[in-house]
Amino acid sequence: MLRTKTVFGALLAGAAFARVADAHHGIANFDLNKDISLSGAVVELAFVNPHSWLYVNVSGADGAKAVWKCEMRAATVLRRSGWSEAMFTPGTQVTVTGSPDRHDPNTCYLGTITFADGTTMNRYGQRERAAAVVAENRPERLANGDPNINGDWAAEQRVMTDRSGISGALVPISVADNLAPGELPQGVRAFPGSRGTPESLADDAIHTAWSRPSPVALTEAGKKAAEGFDPSSADNPRLRCAPTNILFDWTFETFTNRITQDENSVRIQYGAPGIDRTIHLNERAHPASVEPSVAGHSIGRWENDVLIVDTVGFTPGVLSADTSTLHSGELHVVERFTLDRDKNALRREYVATDPLYFTGEYKGADSVLAADLPYETPSCEDLSYVTGQGTAAARRAPSNDAAAAAPQPAKQWWEFWK
Repeated sequence: MLRTKTVFGALLAGAAFARVADAHHGIANFDLNKDISLSGAVVELAFVNPHSWLYVNVSGADGAKAVWKCEMRAATVLRRSGWSEAMFTPGTQVTVTGSPDRHDPNTCYLGTITFADGTTMNRYGQRERAAAVVAENRPERLANGDPNINGDWAAEQRVMTDRSGISGALVPISVADNLAPGELPQGVRAFPGSRGTPESLADDAIHTAWSRPSPVALTEAGKKAAEGFDPSSADNPRLRCAPTNILFDWTFETFTNRITQDENSVRIQYGAPGIDRTIHLNERAHPASVEPSVAGHSIGRWENDVLIVDTVGFTPGVLSADTSTLHSGELHVVERFTLDRDKNALRREYVATDPLYFTGEYKGADSVLAADLPYETPSCEDLSYVTGQGTAAARRAPSNDAAAAAPQPAKQWWEFWK
């Protein structure tokens, strides 16, 4: 059964900040000012990154059945939260409450799901929060005295303060645990596109939600490069399962990264698709000729237990898709990694410059913790968008026959260009 309701809420107050960090794509595609409730039997679950999709066979008011597809969080972060595919066996009766897609019929944003036994889970609910996995008896240092950063690392999960994901701010889970549902931390505004925000109420909500100022002053060349760039389309690398850059992808979606270190090199395998980089500790200068790549060429050295990494040789690409800021092949990145043994945390500070596309420095800092989920071979099957439209629409879905065949296997992550 299907029920809908429109909610007219006041605008959520809150001080705006210049840069919305790690913005999760797609929320503006759904009208979070409207409530929707549907009940039916699970047809299947596409348990994939960057968004999982639940397909439910729903009876309309006229008795006719149709398969609805409801968007959920990424499979990796759902696993970090204790969710599993076993919860969604075909035929399982569920009730989903959330919000409808603005353009795609029979599509919704899953806010809360209730199972036949009465168990209810919110979108950001923690069914079972996993403990950090730290290598037993890992030496604090390598034989040569370098700090030992070997292991799996992941950023702290970020959740909406309203755990159904309808309203509030996107914050680390440790922050959300100390806030009332939907409460905004001091100095933080509601997530763009969430209920009651100006973006959600705009005539063109998707365009408005993606229209954000660049964090750096662009040169004329930088402005020209950004002309026509549409972050809500396949122009945005992550909307076509392609890597963005070594800065953004390190903590995006809080996937687990893996570091393998010895005295001569540090290999970093990102949990996000497409980046596997090597930091050369036995080189003091970059080669005269570097084959450009998304990861670039990195050299590093330890100074007072800080790993300083210098990277050049990038292919021109996207620095910040959310702000339509691109970078040229002259991008230069310096990162500083510091291990906090007491917190099992690895902190990174970074500075990027690109004299061709922007003036000044693009700066930031982040931290990853000893991971609570082992590193997984990156995978991506984005069912959220029709290329070039910037609107949520599954590329494939079961037919409106509950007995429809299962979808084809997901393409491999390295086939993002197909």
